[in-house]
Amino acid sequence: MFSTGQLIFGILFFIIFAIVIAFQYRKDLKLHKRYYKGTIWVLLAFIGFIGMIAAVKFIFM
Repeated sequence: MFSTGQLIFGILFFIIFAIVIAFQYRKDLKLHKRYYKGTIWVLLAFIGFIGMIAAVKFIFM
């Protein structure tokens, strides 16, 4: 399916990408705390809404 070189590239790319993203997140953490306060409630509402849609689907199937 994939050659050895492609697999090595993909794995290394993923590892380096994850490290860079984590570093940038930690660098911007102070700004995130100031500007995105309370966004956890939006996430919970979204997850609840998706859960409600799934529950309605399973109830009426």
